[in-house]
Amino acid sequence: MRFVVDECTGPAVARWLQEAGHDVYSVYDQARGSSDGDVLEFAVLENRILITNDTDFGEHVFRLQRPHCGVILLRLSDERAAKKIAALRRLLELHAGELPNAFTVVGETSIRVVRM
Repeated sequence: MRFVVDECTGPAVARWLQEAGHDVYSVYDQARGSSDGDVLEFAVLENRILITNDTDFGEHVFRLQRPHCGVILLRLSDERAAKKIAALRRLLELHAGELPNAFTVVGETSIRVVRM
């Protein structure tokens, strides 16, 4: 799959996804300091699913109706890289086919996929 990993989500998540065979663009490594709007626009231009833990993207998608190719919002109380990776591993094992063009919220024990 093709992903953009947001700066706040971190380089460890991007590396793990790359090692798992995914095509990954890391905002942390390649475009640090980019605005949310620019990150979302880049994801659309490159046909990539955005992975973030920044809740502002919910506003971009739902209130501002910005186009996207899929957003995965990590809502974890423990935001260490290992916890993010565990949550993404579970998500990809259970719902990989549902992620394109959906807004997905992932918690420690829950996954909610909203088809757009």
